[in-house]
Amino acid sequence: MPYTHLTPQERYVISHLKVAKYSLREIARRLGRNHTTISREIKRNGPTYPGGVYWYYVIDPMVEKKRHKARSYRRQNHAPLVKYVEDKLRSDWPPEVIADRVRADHPHDERMRVSHETIYRWVSQDAGQGGSLYQHLRRRRKYRRRQKRYGAGRRFIPGRVGIEERSEEVAQRCRFGDWEGDLVLGRKGIGAIATHVERKSRYLIATLLADRKADTFNAAAIPVYQDLPKHLCRTLTLDNGKEFSQFKDLETKTGLSVYFADPYAAWQRGTNENTNGLLRFYFPKGTNFKRISATALQKAVDRLNNRPRKCLGYRTPQEVFAEAQSGALAM
Repeated sequence: MPYTHLTPQERYVISHLKVAKYSLREIARRLGRNHTTISREIKRNGPTYPGGVYWYYVIDPMVEKKRHKARSYRRQNHAPLVKYVEDKLRSDWPPEVIADRVRADHPHDERMRVSHETIYRWVSQDAGQGGSLYQHLRRRRKYRRRQKRYGAGRRFIPGRVGIEERSEEVAQRCRFGDWEGDLVLGRKGIGAIATHVERKSRYLIATLLADRKADTFNAAAIPVYQDLPKHLCRTLTLDNGKEFSQFKDLETKTGLSVYFADPYAAWQRGTNENTNGLLRFYFPKGTNFKRISATALQKAVDRLNNRPRKCLGYRTPQEVFAEAQSGALAM
């Protein structure tokens, strides 16, 4: 295939995705280009922009003039919209979520309308002026747990019940009370965060653990489920780590039915894996969990539970779970 130069539109997209912390490979994938093309463009033209930051404006001056005038008018003449967007960005809401939620929160105010593309432009402009809004955008990076050799912490758990025995109702998310559990590991495997995610509402409960021992996990998990109404405490799906080997005691004391995913089949607990990735935004790999307080962890959990989700119709996990907890949505 013959080489074609990057178009002005492609350069425009590159500049915004770069400020939003997308990786070069992800930018290349979205544009259908080789990552070396993107790298070469940024290295060649980045230094020509103020501060050495790669930035590209729309080439058509009339289009840009109209866009700039519209943006300036909206931003300068409707401060509530700007404040709403900036407040939500600082609460770590994605631009796509903000754009939809502002419409739901202000259904009769046409001035409270903004596209996610415009929000990304605002963030980029803010970054170019030395602002920090871009720091609240989640990096598009996959966080994967380091794979261990089978047998190193993945020994066969006696009495385990495989996920194939789990009710189809759980897979279909047609009721509340079905959970997925896992550990997010600290630096060098020292310390951990136990995460529990309710499958239908995406509601997260997390606790700090001093170590990865099975009795340590149970000591933290049992009170979590004992405090829940019976209709919100049905099943728990785990992986095959030795930290879950005392699941029988967990079942006895909570009434849960515990199931185990297939080895190295993280997709079978996709809700939990995705939520762990969101939590890593606040506690990146290499974090020393010994230095993390329960208050700091809960603050991060509250932010995630109060972030609207597209899969919930832009409601928050907190809103959905609270209704289920009161019985209004119980099934």
